[in-house]
Amino acid sequence: MPSLVPRLGRLITAVLVIQVCAGGWRTGYARAEPATVPVTGDAQTSSPPQRPSARVNSPEAGVPVAAATVMAAPPPSFFSFSDTVVSYRFQGPSAEPGIFVMRPNGTATGGFAPREVPKNVVNLFHANSWAYGTNLISLDILRSGSQDPAGDKQRQFKDYGATEVYLIYRGVLSPNKIFDTSVFAIPGFVKDIGLSFGADINTKDTAFDSEKRAGTFGLSFAFDVPAGFVNLKVQGYKEFSRNGFAGTGPIPGFDYSHFRSVEYKMTPEFEITYTVPLAFTGLPLALAGFNTIILPKGRYGSFNQYDTQLEFVSQTNLVLDIGQLISNTPNRVEVFAGFQYWRNKFGGDPRRTINTEEKALIAGVAYHLK
Repeated sequence: MPSLVPRLGRLITAVLVIQVCAGGWRTGYARAEPATVPVTGDAQTSSPPQRPSARVNSPEAGVPVAAATVMAAPPPSFFSFSDTVVSYRFQGPSAEPGIFVMRPNGTATGGFAPREVPKNVVNLFHANSWAYGTNLISLDILRSGSQDPAGDKQRQFKDYGATEVYLIYRGVLSPNKIFDTSVFAIPGFVKDIGLSFGADINTKDTAFDSEKRAGTFGLSFAFDVPAGFVNLKVQGYKEFSRNGFAGTGPIPGFDYSHFRSVEYKMTPEFEITYTVPLAFTGLPLALAGFNTIILPKGRYGSFNQYDTQLEFVSQTNLVLDIGQLISNTPNRVEVFAGFQYWRNKFGGDPRRTINTEEKALIAGVAYHLK
């Protein structure tokens, strides 16, 4: 256990970062940095329900859980810190806004029930620190169960699950490092204040045909904590996406297809990430997690008839370095398990869109490349 604390301590200085998930818009995407990491109707419906676009900072489309305890690898010539991680995780039951099943007659009003979706996720993650800041890249490949069917214009609901690809980039520039000063800090409280920026890109082979493009820009605060790290980002979030359901409607001659391309307004976003080593357990164990809030970002629907809602996603995980525990080879193999809560997923209004609340268990394994 003693070796875990110094390694996590080095991470504080190496990463000026803040799942969403929440994705994203996320998106994912506990993580060394949240993803700022994704709807279709069930085959039993006659007309597809509406949903906001994919997002994620999302955790299911975000940075892998085990990456929150990335340790320092032997420094290359340019980077003072660099780590690459391949991971697999299972999460479920996940919620996909707009996915539902018919209730048995007479069991409830409304006739519909949210449909739970299991997901298998493979992630490739890389983080580094250089002279003036940090970089983070995360690529998620998420495969849904058949409950979240793949689809296209010719066949809206296929008999196998959808596949989503979600790419995240996050960067931080440190004025303290650039100008060799300590002005951008609050002694004893915040050790560094940086400029944060990033982008999210996704695609998913469903009838909704999500094609998210999002950017973030703001401030990153690295808090001065005795072990591990706690980071906060306060930034603007701007998202563009696509709504494959827009195109038909009740008004003859109305150009519903105009709403297939969706541009959301700029909105504030708040992200917190943390890793806390649990030294008292006597194990190489850490508590890692994130919380992300995105304020309402505009309207969504087949013709923008619904208002998005405040979106909140939280994930907490226990991460165990089994390499160190079993064979004294730290920063090689980790296992993790946790819980994710997502309210108003992708900004969806639960009064207008079914299945916008997620309560998912997460479990996986990560391998650090050398």
